[in-house]
Amino acid sequence: MQDQRRSFIKKTLGASAVVAAVGVSAIASDKGRTAGSNGVVIGKSKKKEILYTKTAHWDAFYNAAY
Repeated sequence: MQDQRRSFIKKTLGASAVVAAVGVSAIASDKGRTAGSNGVVIGKSKKKEILYTKTAHWDAFYNAAY
């Protein structure tokens, strides 16, 4: 009975150590991507990002807001 418990604990601790190591390495590799960019993720897309296009709906919104 004792040997079964010990082997179960050894297997459980071993598996949890592997999961923890994978998690730590994933976090470390994610921090490496944003290290020099001040927290901003830099993508590889060649598309231009359009944040605002002047339309009648936007004009009505801005006139109501200001």
